[in-house]
Amino acid sequence: MSDDAPQLRASDADRERVAEILRDALAEGRLDMEEFEERLETTYTARTYAELAPVTRDLPAPGVAPPPSSLSLRKSPGDGGSWADRFVTRDDPGSSGTAIGVLSGFQRRGRWTVPRRMTCFAFWGGGELDLREANFADREVVVTCVTIMGGVHVIVPPGVEVVVRGIGLMGGFDQRESGVAGDPGAPRVIIKGFAFWGGVGVDRKVTKGERQRLKEERRQERLEREQERRELRGAAREDARDRQAADDARAAGAHEAHRSEERGDR
Repeated sequence: MSDDAPQLRASDADRERVAEILRDALAEGRLDMEEFEERLETTYTARTYAELAPVTRDLPAPGVAPPPSSLSLRKSPGDGGSWADRFVTRDDPGSSGTAIGVLSGFQRRGRWTVPRRMTCFAFWGGGELDLREANFADREVVVTCVTIMGGVHVIVPPGVEVVVRGIGLMGGFDQRESGVAGDPGAPRVIIKGFAFWGGVGVDRKVTKGERQRLKEERRQERLEREQERRELRGAAREDARDRQAADDARAAGAHEAHRSEERGDR
């Protein structure tokens, strides 16, 4: 919206164009619902261009890409980044430090931040902590799990060092991944706590995207090997044809020489 003639009266079409920019901004996450409703109300009550201009002053125009931001879009190691990209600033306390499942469950997965200290409690319920795409509030995080007739399942990506120190009473803590050396610079996850008629399991898995990438790599390798085998078979057939042609030529020459000898004897 231009400020060249701020006192000119705005038309219904002008207001509708501004409303369309607001709807796009809401869909893209630039505005939350409360901001959208406030600005939309201002739009439809505006009478002049001067009243309309501030509504979209901080929003990109339709079809125009916004300028580059200083925001760092972090990547996981599986996406080509490094472990250093997975650590948030010291000022970031991370996500909620408590997860509770009482006769129910809880789940943390996707892009979230593992706090330095986290406590999980499951009573007749269960929970899942998926760290494969998570960021970390520190290079060493401690997860305390208390389960009573319940369980907690922790999923870590390859390269993360896991240390399990929990105590089980008619229950247990999965020790299979404990002590596996981590990648240089990777986070260290310490899992401790108490399990009574319950358990804490630890699995090491790659992300779905990484699994698909590895699957595609294996498929490509199979195609390349098959292509090499076809080329070798083709080369072998070509060599066999060349040898056969040479043998036929030698046989024909020998036959012609024999016939010439017979004609000479006569």
